[in-house]
Amino acid sequence: MDAPEEFSESYDAVVLGGGAAGLLTALLLARGGCSVAVLEARQVGDGTTGHSTGKVSLLQGTKLQRALRTNPLPVVRRYVEAGAEGQAWLRRYCEGHGLPVAGRVATTYATTDRGEDRVRAELDAATRAGLAVRTTTDTELPFPVRGAVELDDQFQVDPSRLLSLLVADVEAEGGEVHERVRAVEVHRSGDGVRVRTDGGRYLRAGVAVVATNQPVLLRGLFFARMQASRSYAATFESPWAPDGMHLSADDDVRSLRSTESGGERLLMVGGAGHVTGRGSASAHRDRLLDWARASFPEARLRTVWSAQDQSPVDGLPYAGPAVPGDHRVQVVTGFDKWGLSTAPAAALLLAADLLGGTRPDWADALRTWAPRQVRAAPRAALTNAEVGWQMACGHAGRLLAGDRPPVCTHLGGVLAWNDAEDSWDCPLHGSRFAPDGTVLEGPAVRPLR
Repeated sequence: MDAPEEFSESYDAVVLGGGAAGLLTALLLARGGCSVAVLEARQVGDGTTGHSTGKVSLLQGTKLQRALRTNPLPVVRRYVEAGAEGQAWLRRYCEGHGLPVAGRVATTYATTDRGEDRVRAELDAATRAGLAVRTTTDTELPFPVRGAVELDDQFQVDPSRLLSLLVADVEAEGGEVHERVRAVEVHRSGDGVRVRTDGGRYLRAGVAVVATNQPVLLRGLFFARMQASRSYAATFESPWAPDGMHLSADDDVRSLRSTESGGERLLMVGGAGHVTGRGSASAHRDRLLDWARASFPEARLRTVWSAQDQSPVDGLPYAGPAVPGDHRVQVVTGFDKWGLSTAPAAALLLAADLLGGTRPDWADALRTWAPRQVRAAPRAALTNAEVGWQMACGHAGRLLAGDRPPVCTHLGGVLAWNDAEDSWDCPLHGSRFAPDGTVLEGPAVRPLR
């Protein structure tokens, strides 16, 4: 991977972000004959994809019932169709590269009264959206279950191995992947764009694709249309590990699947999500670990990590122009913890648009701008009211603390110390900074002063 000084003068496309969405888009564009450069601010695998639980499923917890609250049924059906096409593409890709994708049952289960209500609602939503789901109380889980929805032939993948394969294929197709190069500005210039990096280098391109989890541009105000959250995962040496992939519908969401490490079968547990920068991160993490130890008393902790995701206010992801009518800057974001399930579809859509292909029938489900999104205005207003309250409380506390807490370089939110990962996290839009002030997560692109 080249140093910034060795960049070519211009490209057909510059992709910001080396996660699954960015690399998949870059690969499809390179295969279509475009000259492509991928800019990854840290290292490939350091972001959300590399820390995901690796599930590729069309049954996504309680997502479909939530999507139906702010979207018409035909749009939610198209979201499922998009996921199915993207999932099929990814399965073929993995099989062609020797990456295991054996079919597994995906389950949304409940252990509480409220969870049981949500299971029934998800069964109804999934059925209406066209999924061949079924209900049961007889699962493989080693604890009582009040009800569950199941979907056959889903799969899981090793995210790190997938990213390595994508990098190699992008480069084999003539594309470039540059690590530790942060894009800090994207300017529209003529019929293309000019991208400035943190090293002061300017790159010209016909189009910029912003695939940085939370878009790093103010353009389009996507930071105001999503909420950043962190969740936790751990692997355990355990006598029991599931064959399927399980996700609870309870208030305290719990994810369970098996994984392999060095030929050893491990139990993977996830959950304890919370808005980034709000509350004690270590308390959330420890709550998950305590539950795992109580539920699987013979399990021994192996590793713990976390990931950050973006939840869109209207319930569905975004893939398309950052502003209506201008195709020079594209964004892909809002996967709501299901990036490996939906990013392939988003990449297929962007490639079709940018290469002049036929837009898929399901494209409307991933639109960045659509009249139907007005239905999510109440939720957007509530989310941004919470942001305003956090801003006010943070600055009031900063005055009382004698201006000691640092301030986010995105929009000035007062940062909170993450006591689980030793970072400064923004409670407004999820930017994160290392102790020395360098940016870990956007939308901020400038280090702390």
